[in-house]
Amino acid sequence: MHTHGNKESLVYWLEFKNDDEFPGPMLGSISGGSAHKFGLFRRKETNQWVEGSVNNEKSISEADAVIVARRHRDQLLSGVGLLETLPPGADDAAYLALQEALEQQAPDIFGLAWAHKYWSLLFPEKLDDFHSERWQRHNLLRLLETPPAQDGLYVCAGRFVGLAGKMGWLMNHLTSALNERNGPPVRYWRLGTRLGDGPLIWPAMRDGSYAAIGWEALGDLSAVAAGNQVTEAVRLLLKDQYPNDAKTLSRKAAEVRNFIERMQNGDIVLAADGERVLGVGRVTGSYRYEDTEPTGAPHRRPVEWSSTEEWRLPTSEGLRTTFFPIGRHANNIVEIERRRLDGGKAPIRKPAPPQVMQLDGIPGRIQAILERKGQAIVYGPPGTGKTYWTLRTARDVAAIGAFGRPFAELSAGERDTVGGTDQTAGLVRWCTFHPAYGYEDFIEGFRPQQSTVGQLVFERRDGIFKRLCDDASHAPKLKFILVVDEINRGDIPRIFGELLTLLERDKRELKVSLPLSGDHFAVPRNVYLLGTMNTADRSIALLDTALRRRFGFVELMPDTSVLGAASAGGSIPLGPWLAALNERLRKDLGRDARNLQIGHAYLLEGDHPITDFARFVRVLAEDLVPLLEEYCYEDYGALARILGSGLVDEEKQCIRKELFDSGKISDLVQALLAPEPDIVTASVATGVAEEPEEIAEANESEP
Repeated sequence: MHTHGNKESLVYWLEFKNDDEFPGPMLGSISGGSAHKFGLFRRKETNQWVEGSVNNEKSISEADAVIVARRHRDQLLSGVGLLETLPPGADDAAYLALQEALEQQAPDIFGLAWAHKYWSLLFPEKLDDFHSERWQRHNLLRLLETPPAQDGLYVCAGRFVGLAGKMGWLMNHLTSALNERNGPPVRYWRLGTRLGDGPLIWPAMRDGSYAAIGWEALGDLSAVAAGNQVTEAVRLLLKDQYPNDAKTLSRKAAEVRNFIERMQNGDIVLAADGERVLGVGRVTGSYRYEDTEPTGAPHRRPVEWSSTEEWRLPTSEGLRTTFFPIGRHANNIVEIERRRLDGGKAPIRKPAPPQVMQLDGIPGRIQAILERKGQAIVYGPPGTGKTYWTLRTARDVAAIGAFGRPFAELSAGERDTVGGTDQTAGLVRWCTFHPAYGYEDFIEGFRPQQSTVGQLVFERRDGIFKRLCDDASHAPKLKFILVVDEINRGDIPRIFGELLTLLERDKRELKVSLPLSGDHFAVPRNVYLLGTMNTADRSIALLDTALRRRFGFVELMPDTSVLGAASAGGSIPLGPWLAALNERLRKDLGRDARNLQIGHAYLLEGDHPITDFARFVRVLAEDLVPLLEEYCYEDYGALARILGSGLVDEEKQCIRKELFDSGKISDLVQALLAPEPDIVTASVATGVAEEPEEIAEANESEP
């Protein structure tokens, strides 16, 4: 039953098996989570049997494991007996009775997803195949249907059985259609729109497309938002405001943490003033700190407001709380979803300007090298954000030099000064090296030109770098930056020529005579050179030694922490999945595998992880799979070890592209997770995750 690793156990079949013998995922996936969700498993590293939950596990002997497994077997059979006696077309009361009977006769497994799947396979006409109470209730609410008042994995089943009967569909067809329509479960939050007794800040939030909370004295919480210590950090920062009220201090710290960390992209926010709901929106981005507007609410999350009409919740929730997770009353959620469907919109103005960019982190590292050496190369595997960070840093350095402010704070005219227009070159300019790029493109050279009488003549022209240096010499107080994308793809010694000497900081403004024109040429001190280099094309070790001595280097490697706890469609944990993929890649691609890894930027859209499953599938099919096929040089054995045999047909030497179809979501999730069944993700797919203590704490504190 429980020997997961041999691929022939009951639990392996239920979670991962997907072939002609048993097409498991199409009957409701239970992939994801940890092995604790089975109540019993053998730890791979030690071969030790373990029972219990993540927070309360216990190592046991094999003999004791057999006893536990027999108990599970007997409880599975007891559940079968109960389901056999459940009459067709049973109502909510009958399913509530089933829930109570299962709690008594199968107390160890009745609430576990794998047991629910086992029973649903035997009784598809009596049970749904969501295998998660959260997913069951989410889909009913999205259908504007109030779920039964009682909790339990079996009390909602009759609703789906009845709906499948009305539609004339098989159960797994119905649940697949609902998942496609409704997406993964989300949380709902009530957000106050006043700071104490002050005026409403809702107009600023509405027009700026964001949600905000106060506590301005806390300052920027970006650093603590990325760590598990966020609650304690916020508690310490708030301690002076609530010196003798530990309960309020704890509650307020939980509110702040919920806002900056617990609230996820896709969650629903209600902007409210007392009983009045002023707007309903969907969260579209992560925490940011902006104190540029005098609202006193600098802690913000981007929100797309879909409804701005005024109304009231049927049942009051969280009236005296700044930020509160609602959902205790199902009728409130039904009304929120009804409003979202109706789309009661008032005119919404354009979003506020993007977040102010500060030169810290990666831009700060690049800036420090530019100030020290004058030129830098940002290098790393594909998809690690090299071009993004290089261009962002170049614009900020030039903007600060010209206007004393980062690029994001500039007016349209000031941005044109930095970036240029169709008619004028800016402070930041761009070129891309390639095998045909030469000295004549970069410094100066002869180019064919048609004369006024129609003859072909050769005209001497200045290259992009020489023109930049000439402009910089006439504006010594400004900073001019040339970004060279794919710098390693050109013949650098030939392109740079005498620049190999002139680029050094102590050789700046040293004049040399150019061999072609005889002009005196120097590189001004206010000129900076920024290059990007993809190490999948060429290792940094192969660069000319003289060139490497004149440049500083910033390495960008795949950084799964950027992806946070995000998952694609609630099924693929992006960070752990990418880390495991790169680990297999490094193991199979040999000596240079480190430079051939897959960068995190492939799984980002703008600054945010790709959580939409359809978008993730497109990236996988159109970007990642072709890249890995190229890496493996038609070695489908290596490709199968990297991507998994579920996605690669090694015998036919092809990718199973049919898995990328929208109707094969469960099969694709199965194939992607099968190589690493121990990947741990949030258990939205299994329904076994406990509610975070901060949210539970806030729930308990409702007045």
